[in-house]
Amino acid sequence: MQQGQSWSVAEGFAALLADPEGALVACDYDGTLAPIVDDPAAALPATGAVEALTALAGRVAQVAVVTGRPAADAVDLAGLDAVPGLVVLGLYGAQRWSGGVLRLPAPAAGLAGAERDVVVLLESTGSGLRLERKGGALAVHSRGASDPKGALEGVRVQLSAIAAAHGLRIAPGRLVLELVPDDAGHPDKGAALSALVQQVHARSVLYVGDDVGDLPAFEVCGRLRAAGVNAWAVAAANEEAPQVAARADRVVDGPAGVVRLLTELAQLLR
Repeated sequence: MQQGQSWSVAEGFAALLADPEGALVACDYDGTLAPIVDDPAAALPATGAVEALTALAGRVAQVAVVTGRPAADAVDLAGLDAVPGLVVLGLYGAQRWSGGVLRLPAPAAGLAGAERDVVVLLESTGSGLRLERKGGALAVHSRGASDPKGALEGVRVQLSAIAAAHGLRIAPGRLVLELVPDDAGHPDKGAALSALVQQVHARSVLYVGDDVGDLPAFEVCGRLRAAGVNAWAVAAANEEAPQVAARADRVVDGPAGVVRLLTELAQLLR
């Protein structure tokens, strides 16, 4: 792992810079392109993030955003429709937005029942936990609670039981527990990245993320390298998920560092 600014973008990504026509650049949204905030609906992109994506879009084979958010929410919140040719994979790859067209999966049968049970649970705790309805998933956030970690741990067992009762599973994140479909075909960010690699026939892959939900994509980068593909997993460092930086090939300083990285790549590709 190489951290902070101790490494050179030109040297660290030389293979990508030498062959931009075969390059895929994919980023998470929350915590990577946008700072984490208490209210997910207020998570605006970091200064220069959309501009950096736009600059890269004309210089590499594909630019993508892979997020746990619904794809349309990310597009609308960040103004991502301004980025030419951008692909946005939402709900960990279950949704796809491209060129103004949104493709959605059928909703999981158990979500409605799980939502009712989660609402009852959260009302009974009074611990400041908040429910986010994501269309194809449910997210319980503790950011903003007086004891964020304790509040989330206090309902983890009950949420797991609710998820299991309705054919869902728990996906943990930074001060959030998500209830997502538990079927074998439900994607994670690793599967989403693998699909993009195949669609683009990428010869170089750069993936940037900040949370445990990004680790499957980091694992894909490792497998790609073992197969002879140039691939790098880059972490947007944060104190809440230090294990992500520990698994990365490169580390930058949060969303501001991500913007600097993408901007420098675009400049080097001019």
